Amino acid sequence: MEQKTRILIAVVILLLMVGIMVGVDAFRGRNTTMPSEGGDVELLAGSIPIYVDGEFVAAFVPSDLEKLEGASFVDDEEGKTQEGWLLRDVLGLYLSADELAPGMAITVSSSSREKSVTLTWGEIAEPENFVMFDLSGRGTLKLVSKLEGFDTRDDWVQDVDQIEVAAQ
Repeated sequence: MEQKTRILIAVVILLLMVGIMVGVDAFRGRNTTMPSEGGDVELLAGSIPIYVDGEFVAAFVPSDLEKLEGASFVDDEEGKTQEGWLLRDVLGLYLSADELAPGMAITVSSSSREKSVTLTWGEIAEPENFVMFDLSGRGTLKLVSKLEGFDTRDDWVQDVDQIEVAAQ
């Protein structure tokens, strides 16, 4: 075998290995869930699961939201700008419009803060309510809003770690 042929084979093998590594890395970056034994879904660290009537539908991490159009408002309490992504747009990534009706209850919760809020799809879908996720300084999501009754910092849900959609 000639030296030229051996070099060509080595380059092809090297390119295949790099391609496989890039492919596996890309697959891991897109997948936010992994199946575990017993058929349950095991979430990767930082993932926020979405459940519809108790059934797991999808999960996302804050970096998945960067492809969405941003939104912002200035809160009345401290005059600070809250910017992030509308909850209606986030849910729209994983649920079809047919799955969401105005009276449906959507609960966003934080187990570490032992706090949750339940809003209707009609309240969330209304653009002027600005029901949205804002990225905290620690890289976690907090649910903020201008919606009356959910428009102060004490009402907002910090460190969100689950979304539950339920028909009423």
